Amino acid sequence: MFLSDGWKDYELIDCGSGEKLERWGRYLLRRPDPQVIWQTEREDERWRKPNARYRRSSRGGGDWEFFDLPKQWRISYTLGSGTHGGKALLALSEEERKLSFQLKPFAFKHTGLFPEQAANWEWFSERILRERERREKRGDGRELEVLNLFAYTGGATLAAAKAGARVTHVDAAKGMVLWAKENADCSGLKDAGIRWLVDDCRKFVEREIRRGKRYDGIIMDPPSYGRGPKGEIWKLEEAIYPLIALCAKLLDSRSDFFLLNSYTTGLQPAVMQYMLSLLLKRKLGGRAEADEIGLPVTRSGLSLPCGCRALWYRDAEGSP
Repeated sequence: MFLSDGWKDYELIDCGSGEKLERWGRYLLRRPDPQVIWQTEREDERWRKPNARYRRSSRGGGDWEFFDLPKQWRISYTLGSGTHGGKALLALSEEERKLSFQLKPFAFKHTGLFPEQAANWEWFSERILRERERREKRGDGRELEVLNLFAYTGGATLAAAKAGARVTHVDAAKGMVLWAKENADCSGLKDAGIRWLVDDCRKFVEREIRRGKRYDGIIMDPPSYGRGPKGEIWKLEEAIYPLIALCAKLLDSRSDFFLLNSYTTGLQPAVMQYMLSLLLKRKLGGRAEADEIGLPVTRSGLSLPCGCRALWYRDAEGSP
């Protein structure tokens, strides 16, 4: 499992009986998780003293119950703090590696951040920095360009920008793009040249192909189901393979990586790896691999799986 183990402002304290007990900065949240099917004693007193709890409804969805939680608060993550960073990241100052996020509870139990993604941030940030170093040694002055699709509140965008990439951030929800801009400002990236776009991801990729655009890296975190800004319907099982095939046309012999992330239960790591092997490895060489991503659980000393990620990358040095 690919663990995000470098957090200081986030902690998965305990999980059991369908719920997680988490610390987000100073605040404790209880949130449901369908994968937590084990029944364990809730011996930690903090289970009974959360700042907020999200309760599922028998009618579907659910609601937040607030006890003592601000409408918005901030946490930070320092790239290179976990086991998936490397020498290139650690050569930067702590301030150069620091990401900051504005959090607020909203629909479907979310806070605006998926902390397990920190392992992915470190993996591709290290690759970006190494590729930049190689280009400098060759006298290659080209900027390293990264495309982030279904980019949400911008965690991956900020990480790639901190590593020195020129990032194109695309999401169909205007509110998410505005939130991502707030996070960029908090992270000292207001003037990083990030390209912010509210757009349907597939249509944007099709336009980029027609324009002859190429990217050095692509990051994709598609939802199981969603709608575009003009009501376009997205169903992952039907749309993901054709979209990856389109994205392959934005990569060439100089491209460095492709990262696919998924929280859809039916999309297993082996399936994701198979797709990247067919569409990217056969065309461009390199390697394709996949695994679960997860978070360490403080109370049990075990790890909670939170989703899956698949990687294609140019050479063997990218292996986690």
